[in-house]
Amino acid sequence: MALKGTDIVKRLPDAGKKNCRECGFPTCFAFAMKLAGGGATTDKCPYLSAEVQAELEDALAPPIKLATIGTGENALRIGNEEVVYRHEKTFVHQPGIALLISDKEAEAKVDEKIKKMKELQFPWVGLTLKADLLALQFESGDKAKFEALVKKVCDNTDFGIVLISEDVDALLSARSICGDRKPLLYPVTKDNIDKVISGIKDSPTPVAVKASGVEDLVPLTVKLKDAGIEEVVLDPGSKNMQEAIRDQTLIRRAALKQNFRPLGYPTIGFPCFTAKDEIREILFAAMFVIKYPGIIVLSDMDESSLLPLLVHRLNIYTDPRIPMSVEEKLYEVLEPNEESPVLVTSNWALTYFIVSGEVEGSKVPSWLLVKEAEGLGVLTAWAAGKFSGDSIGPLVKKSGIENKVKHRRLIIPGKVARIRGELEEALPDWEIIVGPREAGEIPAYLPALVQKWKN
Repeated sequence: MALKGTDIVKRLPDAGKKNCRECGFPTCFAFAMKLAGGGATTDKCPYLSAEVQAELEDALAPPIKLATIGTGENALRIGNEEVVYRHEKTFVHQPGIALLISDKEAEAKVDEKIKKMKELQFPWVGLTLKADLLALQFESGDKAKFEALVKKVCDNTDFGIVLISEDVDALLSARSICGDRKPLLYPVTKDNIDKVISGIKDSPTPVAVKASGVEDLVPLTVKLKDAGIEEVVLDPGSKNMQEAIRDQTLIRRAALKQNFRPLGYPTIGFPCFTAKDEIREILFAAMFVIKYPGIIVLSDMDESSLLPLLVHRLNIYTDPRIPMSVEEKLYEVLEPNEESPVLVTSNWALTYFIVSGEVEGSKVPSWLLVKEAEGLGVLTAWAAGKFSGDSIGPLVKKSGIENKVKHRRLIIPGKVARIRGELEEALPDWEIIVGPREAGEIPAYLPALVQKWKN
């Protein structure tokens, strides 16, 4: 359970009755409530002892710790989840999809997989969907070969890296090659944990612990925490889908419902090692997107398998309370020019893609002005006062469209024809044209309208 303000105030100086205001709040109780809600930090109180401060920080820490693999724009952040079920609130950090490369694979296969990671990227609702990590496995028994693979990946990509090796010497040697990329080291087990800790204690890096069951993870994570290694990922060693669902659920519930800190870490799943064929592997991965690994490792991928998985991930990790939307701005459809029509619509992602798709279908290059409407459709946005003549007028002025076209004609959706008068007042130099009520009418409407203008 999350620490409450009433619990915190008892641990403040004079049991919360000092009320010195040096923290910036009028009372200790106000500070405690803000601290419980994440709106303040313990260092704001100058009279907290180091011991109490450490206790509070530990108690206020997220029940599932954050781990970051990789650096820069391609850094993958996992953990910090707050709910067991998505409908309770939302899932936060979507799982990273990793592609496995073994040092036993032929050079051509390695090059092919690296190429796939770079090229299999899909534009989707204003985003770019892609895999996130490369998982490099030491399988050949030749440490030099593994090191060469790691170096090749580092020289040719900027993706985050998972290093997989049962041989700790090879694992640490590979880590020395790509340590600046903040790789994840796997597996840390009861047999090698002391050697791993000794090898990374001077510059800690994320590690993934592996055990033969959920219970056996606990002493490993406790030992790592005592050694000052905070970024930990869990692998309970599930052997099939049934065990995986059970283990992942136990870990999640223990962390969030019982606040059991030794299991309060993100997890990793390996469909590549447990599934018997490609179809089962993708099904396993799709299940993992829901329950609950932060990293999902695949043996291979192509467009037909990766895209559905990425869309599935996007759907699960989209906040159900917030409609999907696109950026408010002027969009170009089919390379428009100064004579091209100008249309306006709302920024609900579905509306944008339907309208832009129908404009493309009309074969008429056009300008599409998208109005910020908090992700609402045109009619709903109008009813909420977010798609009106008073708000669209200023958008037309600041969009720069007046410098891109010679004409002054703006096409508005037919369902909100009543804003025409408002727009004529806001844009006196513009002719406001009421367009089709349905986007499906655009392919016939635009060519006829352009022909009319030419005549």
